[in-house]
Amino acid sequence: MELIKEIFANEVFPAVGCTEPISCAYACAAAVEQLNTPLERLELIVDPGTYKNGAAVTGQKGNVIAAAMGAVLAKSSLRLEILKSVTPEILKKANDIIDSGKLTYHCKEDEKGFHIEVSAQGAGSHVRCVVSEGHTNITCLEKNGLSIVDAHPHAGLKVHNYRDRLKSMKLEEVLRDVTSLDDEARAYIQRGIDMNLAISEKGVDLKRNAFQIQQMMKQGLKADDLFYRVKQRVASALDARMGGLAEPVMTSGGSGNQGVLTILLPYLVGRDQGVELPQIQESVAISHAVNSYIKCFTGELSVICGCAIAASISAAIAIVYQKAGIDMTKITFAVDNIIADLCGIICDGAKSGCSMKIVTGAETAMRSAFMALAGYGVSADDGIIGTSAEESIRNLSKISLEGMGLVDATVVHILQGKTPRRGHA
Repeated sequence: MELIKEIFANEVFPAVGCTEPISCAYACAAAVEQLNTPLERLELIVDPGTYKNGAAVTGQKGNVIAAAMGAVLAKSSLRLEILKSVTPEILKKANDIIDSGKLTYHCKEDEKGFHIEVSAQGAGSHVRCVVSEGHTNITCLEKNGLSIVDAHPHAGLKVHNYRDRLKSMKLEEVLRDVTSLDDEARAYIQRGIDMNLAISEKGVDLKRNAFQIQQMMKQGLKADDLFYRVKQRVASALDARMGGLAEPVMTSGGSGNQGVLTILLPYLVGRDQGVELPQIQESVAISHAVNSYIKCFTGELSVICGCAIAASISAAIAIVYQKAGIDMTKITFAVDNIIADLCGIICDGAKSGCSMKIVTGAETAMRSAFMALAGYGVSADDGIIGTSAEESIRNLSKISLEGMGLVDATVVHILQGKTPRRGHA
């Protein structure tokens, strides 16, 4: 399969709601539908990244309620659109599972990769399901100790062989590989553009970040320019999805928030700059591929903010491509400019505040790209910047995986110790 289509198949797909809680719902659905008896006990164990991404999502959209709804629905064929099927009756049944104490929830603090483990019990039967290496990739499915992994269409396959290939490639090779798009690939890219544009019109009414940015423009504190319009649209999309709006977004790298930035930023900038649609579509393909490439080094759920850093780098390279093609000098400038600016931003979970970070990412991506197109990039003598784009990305990975190894555990402990309070939105 072509590299870009492998990336699409595994990392670029529609999702309703925050992807980690939905993945919990998916795993629980896959386990309970194999149980074939009334549910008596449900145990959910997640890695620190998944824990923090389900700790503060607005409303009843966190890992626990999502897991309970997935168990009630028991339709894993819906994948990450499973929560589209939730009704008030299903929500009531899910809350009954929680209130009755049938569901237990733990964070596996020593788990380094993406990991969701579900144990479902009823009438003497026991089903264990593990989702790892991808938000819908079932790597273990057992009933009463016997593997039934062949019973599920998304089970038992190591889907990330393409990542082994990606990791061994030079960035220039990746870009040249993914820009030859057939009609099917272009149609899929356009579907993502249309999907994310639609949700980007819905968040302003919630009167959160996008609304505040809009008010600043109306008060004369911000200019009504390209930077404003892009930041306002991406903020609106995140306000909507983090606010629980039941509409899909097209993900990138398995993340809906990253999908918003990797798709909308190059599309909106390209349209503003008069770039032809086929070139914009190619730039969005590049954006998805670079996001996947970076994740090969930083990990599936990094301690650094993927939206503000990985997706920003991806979108900035896409902008450079629209104007300069695969010019590695300018592309390297764009990568280095962003890493020099944003490398220290941590991920403290999916939540309403992610809208603030995507605005920062969008601002830096555009500024870094336009500086790169003008021939400006920070020096390799600066901080962790390397002598090539690949070296800079690897250095970013070292900061994330080696230098910030205690961040996730610290964030989890802070979240576990917080007392619920009313929000300010």
